[in-house]
Amino acid sequence: MIVSDPLRAFIETMPQCWQTVSFGEMLTEPVRNGIYKSKEFHGRGVRVVNMGELFAYEFISEQEMKRVEITGTEVSRFGLQDGDLLFARRSLVFEGSGKCSLVVCPKEPTTFESSIIRARPNRSLVEPKFLYYLFASPLGRAIVASIATRTAVSGIRGSDLVQVGLPRPPLPVQHRIAGILSAYDDLIENNQRRIKILESMVRALYREWFVNFRFPDHEGLPRVTSPLGEIPKGWGVKKLGEALELNYGKALKKEDRCDGVFPVYGSSGIVGTHNQALTKGPGIVVGRKGNIGSVFWSDEDFCVIDTAFFVTSSMPLRYLVYVLPTLNFINSDAAVPGLSRNQAYTLDILVPPDSLLEQFCELADTFERQASTLRRQANNLRRTRDLLLPRLLSGQINVEVA
Repeated sequence: MIVSDPLRAFIETMPQCWQTVSFGEMLTEPVRNGIYKSKEFHGRGVRVVNMGELFAYEFISEQEMKRVEITGTEVSRFGLQDGDLLFARRSLVFEGSGKCSLVVCPKEPTTFESSIIRARPNRSLVEPKFLYYLFASPLGRAIVASIATRTAVSGIRGSDLVQVGLPRPPLPVQHRIAGILSAYDDLIENNQRRIKILESMVRALYREWFVNFRFPDHEGLPRVTSPLGEIPKGWGVKKLGEALELNYGKALKKEDRCDGVFPVYGSSGIVGTHNQALTKGPGIVVGRKGNIGSVFWSDEDFCVIDTAFFVTSSMPLRYLVYVLPTLNFINSDAAVPGLSRNQAYTLDILVPPDSLLEQFCELADTFERQASTLRRQANNLRRTRDLLLPRLLSGQINVEVA
């Protein structure tokens, strides 16, 4: 058993009834790396968890995924079950090594790719959700970091993972800790579902009015020819460069992204916080390098790094945030992919009448205000959960079961 320095320090204050055991002792079978299949097997078959899902979701369940064709024997060897733990076997950044997600009640056959390690807990000894929360805690992350390599591509080995020592409370205490933390995650998930519904309602409204042209009082309005095809009479078409400006973000190294109140956006979304804002919200961020053409909305003042643009325009940003994802942005450089502003500015966009844009923005803002309230509630729940997590695992909060 590998007794890391973080575990050794924890043991000194660990409740007396807790044990220290190796991770492997809590599993029903050896850990397994995921399956590798060549390209001709992709695009059909069973769902496959890739690194994208692992890093995007804490709980792997019914998310949309890519698919891969595997045999019945491979399903039995590489299939996922409720309670399985998945670990990132390698990562481009050291902090991502060993990132853990929990599989929750998959409704159809699902497998996992070769950069991921699967561990299957023994429920008679350990509660899978407790193990997930343990690995998500500062203690768990420090324990996993103790076995991670610090090469160009950081990673962990399954043979090391099963040897790491972990604290193991009595099973009823594990259930109690998992139950407390799960209650917060259930509330967060409920808020996320409601946010998605609100967001889908606005997207549906945009499609109905500005794609299908079924807007208020559309009946009987003639159509005219335009560069975008037939559009309602009285509507217009502009070049994107006439409608908005794509402004460069600011070079800001990771180590300079000091903690602050302003979110820092890159082409993949929020990548940190800073104590100074580059522009005022609400605003739109468009991916320039990396995740090219990605579009993000910020309700608050924000900072943008040099992998993204931020948008300024005399047109309503609330309308433009739904237009931009529909545009065909072209990479300017095959070796280092990037969004070309000059090419983007030549694209055509639809310009509805001001009165209709005003109606749309009023409705969209109403839905967005509701979604923003839910996001704040979810963030508060996360903060509370994350404050509770180390205290529950350290025994600072008594969860002993009589």
